Amino acid sequence: MLDQVVRAAATRFGDRPFLIRGEEELTYLELDQRSDQVARAWHHRGLGQGAVVAITRRSDAGYLVAVAAASKLGAIVAGVNPSLTDPERAPLLDLVGASLVIDDDDLATRLGGALPDLAIDPHRVSTIVFTSGTTGRPKAAWFTNAQLDAIRRIDLGPRAEDWDGGGPMLASTQFAHIGVSTKLSWYLRSGATMVRVDPWRADAVWDAVASRRITTIGGVAPQLALLLRSPRLEEVDLSCVTSIVMGGALSSPALVEEARTRLAAGYSIRYSSTESGGVGLTTDPGADDDEVLHTIGRPRPGVKARIVDPATGVECCTDQVGELCLRSAAQMVGYWANPEATSQAIRDGWLHTGDLAVRDSQGRYRLAGRISEQYVRGGYNVAPAEVEAVLATHPKVAQVGVAPRLDDVMGEIGVAVVVPRDPAHPPTLEELRDGAKDRLASWKLPEALVIIAEIPLTSMHKVDRATLSSLAR
Repeated sequence: MLDQVVRAAATRFGDRPFLIRGEEELTYLELDQRSDQVARAWHHRGLGQGAVVAITRRSDAGYLVAVAAASKLGAIVAGVNPSLTDPERAPLLDLVGASLVIDDDDLATRLGGALPDLAIDPHRVSTIVFTSGTTGRPKAAWFTNAQLDAIRRIDLGPRAEDWDGGGPMLASTQFAHIGVSTKLSWYLRSGATMVRVDPWRADAVWDAVASRRITTIGGVAPQLALLLRSPRLEEVDLSCVTSIVMGGALSSPALVEEARTRLAAGYSIRYSSTESGGVGLTTDPGADDDEVLHTIGRPRPGVKARIVDPATGVECCTDQVGELCLRSAAQMVGYWANPEATSQAIRDGWLHTGDLAVRDSQGRYRLAGRISEQYVRGGYNVAPAEVEAVLATHPKVAQVGVAPRLDDVMGEIGVAVVVPRDPAHPPTLEELRDGAKDRLASWKLPEALVIIAEIPLTSMHKVDRATLSSLAR
């Protein structure tokens, strides 16, 4: 349980920094002491077990203190991305019925009475994580202590019961993201120091990596693409970097190759989702180019995966495209206050991801797009992610997204929305089609081209499909 881990980590690691954010620093001991004060104040106000504490504040020391304080009361933490506007935030708070909303104002710290004694309960609800909502209103995935413990065991493997062994780590996403909100327990156990660059700027990230000697570059692929465009990459000493771990968005083969070459580091793609608890499949950084460049690897120990026909639910054969389903002890219990959506997402214990994929004869999985993102061109289904993966290998393409455009003849056609490597010499539509015609059927080739400066992203740094579609019209 997080409250117990906070206390034990404070005893073990004391004045070691748990968070460094610019000039702000929070040690393990301070996290325990400050969260005790806040928890007493909240307890005095009547906040207790089962209450929902929504945290809308920036990802800083106060955020972590609020999470630890809520845990010490047996309350449920619902992190809300601070990038959301008030109109976007309001329905989320209503959905979870927040008893307390913590914003960027100072946390109350007046002392109340003694804190309650909490029984160890693996089935107690501890965390709510909102989905990123790239195509509609977000839902709220909820997890008990048992799921958080399973996430720790899957993430750490043989080191799951160890204390210490961690080091400085880049905290690239908001703390409300699944990559932090369900994993704080094992970050604390490892004695890690989270280094956060806020606001996120590529130059500043490289400076932090170099000065703190961070060994692993973690985050999502669009962030890495921006990092590789930064001149600081060639100006600071990055010999400390030994591995790159990217999740949340598909890494194109071109991005993987460039990152491995320029940083001389191994590259691991992590496939997961909010609903899966942030654990799923992974590529081995030491695997051959085919696996690292073109697949999302294999299920991690403790995770099962299969491909099923979206229409019938029957398991697909090797090399047959279908919906990717996952099963593990780490996946969400369900969507908060939404049993209908829960029953659609979890069927017979399997989490239906909504992602199309194919499994090859070696047990590796390749993504083929989202079921909801497919468009129909002349009677043929087209998965944008499949086309994007091919177009991204073109030497003139830095980033690419594919979206449909209505067409009087074909119904829909594909539009390539491209960020060129050299803005002065962008690729032509003919060049893109010529480069892809040997790897894609004719109906999958783009029939229009839009050149832009940056691929639109959501607040969680995923491709914003809604904005991409508007650019393609």
